[in-house]
Amino acid sequence: MIQYSCSHGGVYSVNPRLVRVDFSSNINPLGISANVLRILRRNLPKLSSIYPDNEHKILKEKIISYLDGGLTYDSISIGNGATELIYNFARAFVRKQVIIPYPTFCEYELSSRKVGAKIKHVPLRDWKLDVRGILEKTRNSDAIFLCNPNNPTGLFSYHLVEKLIEEIDPSIKILIDESFIEFVDEKKHPRSFIEKINEFRNIVVLRSMTKSFGLAGLRLGYSISHPSTEKKISNNRITWNINGLAQLAGITALDNLSHLRKARKIVTTERELIHERINHNLRSFSAIKSDVNFYLIRLSHGRSRQIRDLLLRKYGILVRECSDFKGIGDKYIRVAVRTHDENSALFDSLESLDK
Repeated sequence: MIQYSCSHGGVYSVNPRLVRVDFSSNINPLGISANVLRILRRNLPKLSSIYPDNEHKILKEKIISYLDGGLTYDSISIGNGATELIYNFARAFVRKQVIIPYPTFCEYELSSRKVGAKIKHVPLRDWKLDVRGILEKTRNSDAIFLCNPNNPTGLFSYHLVEKLIEEIDPSIKILIDESFIEFVDEKKHPRSFIEKINEFRNIVVLRSMTKSFGLAGLRLGYSISHPSTEKKISNNRITWNINGLAQLAGITALDNLSHLRKARKIVTTERELIHERINHNLRSFSAIKSDVNFYLIRLSHGRSRQIRDLLLRKYGILVRECSDFKGIGDKYIRVAVRTHDENSALFDSLESLDK
């Protein structure tokens, strides 16, 4: 029997003692906010010895206020990271077959295979969503997984995704993973499909506080859907799936959005600077234009794993080698946008390999 695995970046994907700067994880470049840390320290003794709120009432209240979309409590599912909600979605709606555009986040396929589903893959065309190709494979399909902005390639056109939603059989559920949407350039910021949940009851929109608020180790995400859809997702949730510290971190983060705004400003500025420096000064590396907090770098020489290992061993810089993304090959690495000094260190290390 074939065993399917799912690879990720992060310091534990290699020897963590070698990592000085982690460019392989696409999270807030400022990490967790000082304010959230202060509140967690103050409340640690109390929260460690009581059960968390299983209904997530205050956290849901803050999410509703943050999204400002007239949502109700029964439109929201809270997850131990966005990944838990991917699996709850699969358990709720996936039976025979799913459609997954690629390359993309591998947990969609793994969660579907774990419930026994067949996978229909549809390749991107020039990094763009192939709506017609997806529609041609919908027969006998239960669900479609869409990552937008897509990991690792970036933002899809809002209108292409909208076209797919409008033309698809409404019995087919669509998970739209917007985990990175808060880092899209504000001038190009797409409308979220959260606004469509009452018009199209077959869509589920996924968000990750892990990425936007730097809560990777605490694990926190949420999904938004029509209440009738959300109820089926929540039926797969275990009791106390979110610990008290993660709940408080989410509540506190949503009470103080200046941390996210500051990070978004850094990402917008630094993304353009590092893209320009790489493409104007290096011969062996070319950065693909990005609208989000990460970008792909194409390698003219060497292989992705080789380059990752060289950067790690010589400079303590960890990048995401992309050879395990379906269909992408071994000529790409993915790099998160971080602070100015960190991005400069990345450029200097790539420049040294360019000689």
